Amino acid sequence: MTGKPKVLVIAEAANPDWVSVPLIGWSLSQALREVAEVHLVTQVRNRDAILDAGLIEGREFTAIDSEAFARPLWAVGETLRGGGGKGWTTLQLINALIYPQFERLIWRRFGADIRAGRYDIVHRVTPLSPTISSPLAAKCARAGVPFVLGPLNGGVPWPREFDAARRQEKEWLSYIRSAYKALPGRKRSLAHAAAILAGSRHTASEMPAAMQGKTIYLPENAIDPARFSKCAAPEQDAPLRGVFVGRMVPYKGPDMLLDAAAPLLQAGRMRLDLVGDGPMLPDLRARADALGVAGAVTFHGWLPHGAVQDVLAAGALLTFPSIREFGGGVVLEAMALGLPALIVDYAGPAELVTPDTGWTVPLGDRGAIVAGLRAALDRLDRDRPALAEAGHAARDRVAQHFTWPRKAAQISEVYDWVLGRRDDKPNLFAEKWEHTAGDHAAE
Repeated sequence: MTGKPKVLVIAEAANPDWVSVPLIGWSLSQALREVAEVHLVTQVRNRDAILDAGLIEGREFTAIDSEAFARPLWAVGETLRGGGGKGWTTLQLINALIYPQFERLIWRRFGADIRAGRYDIVHRVTPLSPTISSPLAAKCARAGVPFVLGPLNGGVPWPREFDAARRQEKEWLSYIRSAYKALPGRKRSLAHAAAILAGSRHTASEMPAAMQGKTIYLPENAIDPARFSKCAAPEQDAPLRGVFVGRMVPYKGPDMLLDAAAPLLQAGRMRLDLVGDGPMLPDLRARADALGVAGAVTFHGWLPHGAVQDVLAAGALLTFPSIREFGGGVVLEAMALGLPALIVDYAGPAELVTPDTGWTVPLGDRGAIVAGLRAALDRLDRDRPALAEAGHAARDRVAQHFTWPRKAAQISEVYDWVLGRRDDKPNLFAEKWEHTAGDHAAE
């Protein structure tokens, strides 16, 4: 076979108007059009947004209507999770019950084409959760068509020091999450996949030993260079400007950041921009008043995506002490603008930030993290050239590895491998990524 492969891309969540997983599904499926002849299959709720984006239904995408089955279960899930964006593990359990029906409808529509060899590859991009099985994997294997699964990511363990935050997020099911590994559907999906893309080191480590030979590490997040075209240019003689972007909830750590920055804020050596909404916002405002730093802190609330870029571009440092992030897309967004990051050395963000593009604080209890952040902020305020140098390196790193065109090129290597066009398994990140907590911590 020569030329671009014909790929049926399954992205149940793919929507250019949304954020998080739907935006990943949309962005990756469209980027893959540069390296493959793509037909996107998605859920009908995304149809109007995709039509507005200019795709032609029937030729470039198909919307599958599984709402009659899915809607009642989603309603149950919203009730069980308690609303307000909480209970993520509960939501994934509901999705695990709903999703197989979506793939059954895909097979009903495309099974004959797959068996006839009209597609060279079937690639499931979303859901990202490794807990959700794919019945299509076995059917594609029987048809002799490679099935690519992923990138998969999720299930990063809650740090034991933050069990209270875990309960506040109503993550009751996370205590027994590992039980999903025993589900027959998961085993069949992995066994019949030709390649498994793991979006994090943690997810890669959860793959059975027998599957490691076809597991490839590939972080799922990337950025659109057209959407992140600005370049941070902080004033060198002005107070250090830190930016936080995220939900105002305990595990994201905005309260830890506020307490850590308080001495610099009180001394007029720092300003802080907090972007996002959530249940902690009133308490954070009150805390800023109590610390006497309200004049140095701007609470922006929720902002449209374009406006978030403006706030980031005016900053000098992304200050993001979240203690449980799967991917850490905001870290890449900041890096794309030339903003280095100060993070907690755990999970997704710690796989994106390298010693030359930012700084990490070792994971510990709340007091230890606050102390680590405070020391790092004080040092960075006194070493502005280091901030500028890391910002340039961060921008270069994103351009090299983390744009959607680069992501598509990386996955193209996987396509060549499963199609037999190359013999060696792709190593998409040849650099040494593994480290133990604190290897490049802020000291």
